Amino acid sequence: MKKVLFSAMVLVGSTAAMAEAGPGCGLGAQVFKGKSGTVSHVLAATTNGTSGNQTFGMTSGTLGCDSSRTIQVATLYMDSNIDKVASDMSKGDGEALNALAELMGIESKDKAHFNALLKNNFAKVFTSNETTSDEAIQNIVALMKQDDVLKSYAV
Repeated sequence: MKKVLFSAMVLVGSTAAMAEAGPGCGLGAQVFKGKSGTVSHVLAATTNGTSGNQTFGMTSGTLGCDSSRTIQVATLYMDSNIDKVASDMSKGDGEALNALAELMGIESKDKAHFNALLKNNFAKVFTSNETTSDEAIQNIVALMKQDDVLKSYAV
């Protein structure tokens, strides 16, 4: 029940945020391209959220997406959740780590591998007690680039 509630909150929050900022990229943004107003933005964001294509677009740089934006979003998430992500990373599982994987576009089939990579390389991600969110994300991306399974997700 906790996961369903968390997922619903993320979907509603992300849909509202995308509607406010504009649809950004994804199939919804392409379908409603050139349209303005809250209704068009909500429909575009809902299309993106329900079809799951925006993650593909962000990781592949298609559907009007800038793949570097994925890193920006992940860094913003880490700014507010760095302690939770670090705790989950040290265990190799948890809601905050799973949310980070989702924001970075990691597909379900590769999440366990992503979690294990970060758990096994915790000291390379958080090199000191002073590691910033930006540094942690850069370190994660560097690890992903060296990994045969995850290198396709790294920008």
